[in-house]
Amino acid sequence: MRSTALLALLLVSSCGASVGSGGQPPCTEIGVRVGIGVDIGAGLAAEAATLRTCWGGSCRTYPIELFQSTAATDSTCAGERPDDVCSARLRPTGGQHGFADIADLPQRPVEVTLTVTGGDGERLAHRTLSVTPTPQYPNGPDCGAGGPQANLVVDSRGRISERA
Repeated sequence: MRSTALLALLLVSSCGASVGSGGQPPCTEIGVRVGIGVDIGAGLAAEAATLRTCWGGSCRTYPIELFQSTAATDSTCAGERPDDVCSARLRPTGGQHGFADIADLPQRPVEVTLTVTGGDGERLAHRTLSVTPTPQYPNGPDCGAGGPQANLVVDSRGRISERA
């Protein structure tokens, strides 16, 4: 009986733990990847990408592994209640994405050069520009900042810009 009462007390107190002080959800320990993301639009037959970064008198080059981009399409739900099961199908968009992990990326202007090549080694996109990585807030601004990120976009014509 005593262990049942203790178990009930633990369950009740853990349910209340999902709301922080002042009725706000608590901040989680979710991490943020620090670095620069790359999104390549559909229609550009990219096989490889490299990113060169320079700041503070030092430059480094990072290979970027490219992955097929997807988007959610038809979604279905088993009901209309918040705890009902829902599912969505993913479809390829024709685009690609990748990320360069840069642990010491500063929150100040960084010169970056992105080069995207095709299967035959042909240069499909190449540009040097200045980006300013900004801190990310995975739990919202009330929970403090995670690491900084910047994002580059390559359109189907090979034009490179910073995602605003």
